[in-house]
Amino acid sequence: MLRRLLALVLLLLTTRASAEDRPTLADLRKVLAMHERSVVKVRGSRGTGPGVIVGTEGQVLTSVSHINLDAAQVEYEGQTLPATVVLANAYLKVAVVAAPTGNYPAVPVSMSTESPVGQWLIGVIPGRGRQKEKPAAALARKAPEPFFDVNLALPPGSPLFDTKGRMVAVSVQRKGHGCRALSLEVVRQQLRTKVATP
Repeated sequence: MLRRLLALVLLLLTTRASAEDRPTLADLRKVLAMHERSVVKVRGSRGTGPGVIVGTEGQVLTSVSHINLDAAQVEYEGQTLPATVVLANAYLKVAVVAAPTGNYPAVPVSMSTESPVGQWLIGVIPGRGRQKEKPAAALARKAPEPFFDVNLALPPGSPLFDTKGRMVAVSVQRKGHGCRALSLEVVRQQLRTKVATP
């Protein structure tokens, strides 16, 4: 009986903490503004999907499923720009492409060695038909390392933000009604050399 009571108390405390940490409407609006400013479309013969500007000189982090290993295109401010593939990793399912030299609105990022599991993350769900895209929040859940899962229906290449509006992870694969994601710290540590065809 005492064990059940203790488990119930711990569950209530966890639920309360999660509710208190839940992103506010202001947090969601901040992320939507960041998303609209820094997310682009990446196009290759393998497919088309989102990518996010992570470098002011035009570096874009995206899904490896959208690109060829030799070239890609980035759609930015109504223009289709040629891009070169800088890095790609088939296992991590991510790639970095570089648009022509210029001045781009890079998204603010945050890297942490701590696992995001259990933390609130924010993503922008694409609109369908006449519906507009909208920000939503969900808790990061455990998945096979180095990945984690989030119950947000984000296409591969979509950024995930913390409550301060900083990008902390990227979606790499659709998973059920949500997505599988990878933290930027893992990308920084492991995405170092171009690999064979994804």
